[in-house]
Amino acid sequence: MKNRVRTTHKKIIFVLFILSFCGCLSNRDMFENGFSRIASSSIFDVTPPRIIAHRGFWNFEGSAENSIKSLQLAAELEVYGSEFDVHLTADNIPVIYHDNIIKGTNINIQQVTYNTIKDTILPNGEKLPTLDAYLEAGKTMSIQLILELKSHETPERNREAARIVVEKVKIFGLEDRVDYITFSLEAGKELIRLQPDNNVGYLNGDLSPVELKEYGFSTLSYYFDTILSHPEYLVEAGELGINKAVWTVNDISLMERLINQGVNFITTDIPLQAKEYIEQRLY
Repeated sequence: MKNRVRTTHKKIIFVLFILSFCGCLSNRDMFENGFSRIASSSIFDVTPPRIIAHRGFWNFEGSAENSIKSLQLAAELEVYGSEFDVHLTADNIPVIYHDNIIKGTNINIQQVTYNTIKDTILPNGEKLPTLDAYLEAGKTMSIQLILELKSHETPERNREAARIVVEKVKIFGLEDRVDYITFSLEAGKELIRLQPDNNVGYLNGDLSPVELKEYGFSTLSYYFDTILSHPEYLVEAGELGINKAVWTVNDISLMERLINQGVNFITTDIPLQAKEYIEQRLY
């Protein structure tokens, strides 16, 4: 009798040991699988936001907004991209300048021929660049060219401007090196039609991510105030697979806030400080 009890007791202990061992393995598997899921999640798989120098790296000695020097300096800084602004002259020459009116004059770039403005001098002593000159310089550099096509007076003119700049980009063989942005919906739709595989962003801030997706835009590129007023846009854009870009962010604390909300691209007038900040963050 005692032997049977002793044997039974040993069997119970053995069974309990096996159950405990299996439970440990199960818990270990659960832990490892859980960690694997976490490790593959966005917490561990975060890509630093890409910095775009607004009108190039112009806030530097010897540079100026939208100058070729500002492009060179942005490339040397090794940020993702350099943004620049393109207008068509009345005779269809694309030139690089921000405002419609040349500073210190009453000359509207879009209403005069190129010959009227070709001798315009930028603050750093460079001549007003044509798109040809800018692309020629950019071709030798390792930086993405962020071409903002400015709005023109009519829908037809916006579409024509889109066709002309795309043709120029193709001539220089830079299709993979140019991202497009615009405030003009007509220009944007034409850019998408002509370059469906390129990154085309909309700047105006009046369309939801769903509407952008329906038009074919690959990037939501809105002023930071718009994003702060509509934080849901970032969530919706992410769910739709749309890039999330913001401009023009010149404050590091604001930059951090937007990064924490999931922004992918940041356009800034302080690319050096922005790059240093990004490099100091833990990713």
